[in-house]
Amino acid sequence: MQFAVTFRHMEPTEALKAYAKERMERVRKYLPDPISCHVVLSTERHNHRIDVNFQLHNGLSVAGHETTENMYSSIDLCIAKIERQVRKYKGKLEGMKARPHHVQAMPWNHSIVSEAFHGLEETNGKPAPILPPDVNTPNPEFKVVKTEKFHAQPMSVSDAIVQLNLHHEPFLVFRRDSDGGVAVVYKREDGAYGLIETPTGAS
Repeated sequence: MQFAVTFRHMEPTEALKAYAKERMERVRKYLPDPISCHVVLSTERHNHRIDVNFQLHNGLSVAGHETTENMYSSIDLCIAKIERQVRKYKGKLEGMKARPHHVQAMPWNHSIVSEAFHGLEETNGKPAPILPPDVNTPNPEFKVVKTEKFHAQPMSVSDAIVQLNLHHEPFLVFRRDSDGGVAVVYKREDGAYGLIETPTGAS
């Protein structure tokens, strides 16, 4: 397994790198032989964050992150969380085949947009004043705060649900391996999963 560590906003140390590598090796008990593991260690003020991504031979990936006031604790909590997930899906992961080659991944963007009402923003932690009914309410302003780029990988619905959980994300955009249609699977508040699909032949 290829292993790489990236240090951001902190002094790189061999001790942390060795500790992270030793902890990441623990997933071999549950995963098919991973192709690679990339660990990003970063600090901001008193927060010590770790982001981990395992790439598997079947095309799926396993991701996790954790933030505490101590980097060693962040590493331990993150790998423990990943272990719980991969142990849950161990049988499913072992039986998965490689992704189909006839359906190509499709790039897509995810943007975070904030809403603000000019002149009515909170000040000093206090809520914005309520205007009288005869005063026109200012139009809201929408601003893109952050944009990330991803690729919708081809997979079945069941594989997409597994990938969703292995990434600890609320939703996942993917392409159906049967016809290449774009779909979104997401977690519902009742614990079930929702599926949004485009019609066959649409993209």
